[in-house]
Amino acid sequence: MARWLTMISGRKAVRAALGIALAGVCSASGTSVPGASEAPSASKAALAAPPAALSGATPAALADATPAPVYPPPAASPGVTPATSPYPSPSPSAVTTPARPAGALPRPGEVGRIRKRASSSPPVISAIPTKRKVVFLTIDDGWEQDPGFVELVRERAVPITVFALRDAVEARGVPDASAAGGRYVGAGKWSYFRELRDLGVPIEDHTLTHPNLWQLGYKAQKAEICGSAKVITEETGRRPTLFRPPFGNLNETTIRAAKACGISAVLLWTASVQPGGKISYQTPDMRLHPGDILLLHFRPHLARDFRILLDKIERRGFELGDLGAYLQAGGI
Repeated sequence: MARWLTMISGRKAVRAALGIALAGVCSASGTSVPGASEAPSASKAALAAPPAALSGATPAALADATPAPVYPPPAASPGVTPATSPYPSPSPSAVTTPARPAGALPRPGEVGRIRKRASSSPPVISAIPTKRKVVFLTIDDGWEQDPGFVELVRERAVPITVFALRDAVEARGVPDASAAGGRYVGAGKWSYFRELRDLGVPIEDHTLTHPNLWQLGYKAQKAEICGSAKVITEETGRRPTLFRPPFGNLNETTIRAAKACGISAVLLWTASVQPGGKISYQTPDMRLHPGDILLLHFRPHLARDFRILLDKIERRGFELGDLGAYLQAGGI
């Protein structure tokens, strides 16, 4: 991963070399790459480098997963039944644009220009070029749907961006045995995500089945990305414009497929959040930095963990930013 993910101008020079091998990121259950919480897992400068698939190098870790995912995913185990969702499942209806949660908005001239790729291809972004102490919260998958989390977003107007996985939201497949005793918590319905949508939360693209895109050709990658965009559009009334590749794995074929599906930017991350609100950093100084994008997953007890995280971010003097507004200010 050498130069390619430096899509953001105004970032500081390389802090440290990338140190851990990619074990797989963002598994369908939200497990993450092994690494000490509140400890460095990779150099933030490494996020300015291209994926190994683009350079021919051995892939290295972008963030969190424990344990490493298995390719292909294990076959469905018998006897695993999704729990009944507490949410109704109304048919999708016409959606008016809701007011966004109260995230910090960029000040004039605050955001550096996000460098775009040739041929108008979507840029790959792992942090926002700003010196302001602001961070951005993103949540992946959808296996576990904590009702208390929706209430937390509503009460505290928390600005988040969600990357929904079709199979997770619709409870297709087998949840991770370490998550809630190996059962879903309220999964199987899009109504949970429509509630978040109604609170102003953007629902973005994370593929249909969570494959390792490095193993797929153009046609299959396009089917995963475009298929997911189609489902999200049908279920929420808004077509995604951002895409997060499963495990953070992408190559030039991914970029071409994302462009064909109408994606304006590919979003990675600079730090990940583990159960209990613990942060796994990408930098050796074990600190948050201005513009960091944090990765979370829809896990059990998300509301509890999220409160811990919010208090931690506030104690360290950071604000939560409106990711969409900052991307726009950076030229996306």
